[in-house]
Amino acid sequence: MLGSATFLSAAILGGVSLGFGVLIAIANKKLRVWEDPRIDAVSDMLPGSNCGACGAAGCRVFAEELIAGARQPAQCTQLGGDDVLDVATYLGVDAGEAVKRVARLLCAGGSNVTVRIAEYRGVQTCGAAAAVAAGGKACGWACLGLADCERVCDYDAIYMNEHDLPVVLPEACTACGDCVDGCPRDLFTIMPVEQKLIVQCRSLLEGDEAEALCKVACNGCGLCATDGAPELIHIVDGLAVIDYELNQRAEPKAIERCPTGAITWVESQQFGREPNTLGIET
Repeated sequence: MLGSATFLSAAILGGVSLGFGVLIAIANKKLRVWEDPRIDAVSDMLPGSNCGACGAAGCRVFAEELIAGARQPAQCTQLGGDDVLDVATYLGVDAGEAVKRVARLLCAGGSNVTVRIAEYRGVQTCGAAAAVAAGGKACGWACLGLADCERVCDYDAIYMNEHDLPVVLPEACTACGDCVDGCPRDLFTIMPVEQKLIVQCRSLLEGDEAEALCKVACNGCGLCATDGAPELIHIVDGLAVIDYELNQRAEPKAIERCPTGAITWVESQQFGREPNTLGIET
């Protein structure tokens, strides 16, 4: 009797399991969403870093958008020319053209030009220094120079110069935005390299008050707005602001009478050329 009951229980459980298995198989067949096999192939051709510089939330999403025709291969900032062509050839699409974007620092206040009111001796990160007496610098908008941006850059595109300012190497920068997120002073921005007119200051102080804290601060004098193309530059809260919607009007003339050098014309990288430690001639 006991053996029969055990057998019956096992049979019932087996039947239930089989029934659920059949239902799951049917549901899988009915509800399965077809996925284009090219997505995996294109994903394997991409860098896989998921940097987000292309505007997509990761390389796989970028692959999906490529196949949907919403993107072009050249929009991947990390693919080399040959790799871009490989992806374009595989998909049978035009490679397209990408506007090179790069991280720019909106501050030129290195240790040689800014006033220091205290010596910071805490944890040697910008994040920590920003929480303690502004890191010792008199200007509350100044770069703290403790290299948080250099450390978070996975592409060796940033080094600190002799004045404790981060220098971005345009050829190495992928515009991933990690330095933007890593700067506690919000001094980094991502912009197209064709935007050569840059205000390297974020201080909201004006006139002598601004210059007393930093020799290269924007003092809000308005000469750049006067000398630049109409409507290109405005003075807002004591700071020169460039309307990049009108970037085609930008010319070096706008910087010629700036008394502090806060507004500058950048052809390649900011703050000088690479040091010999990178194997590049200076």
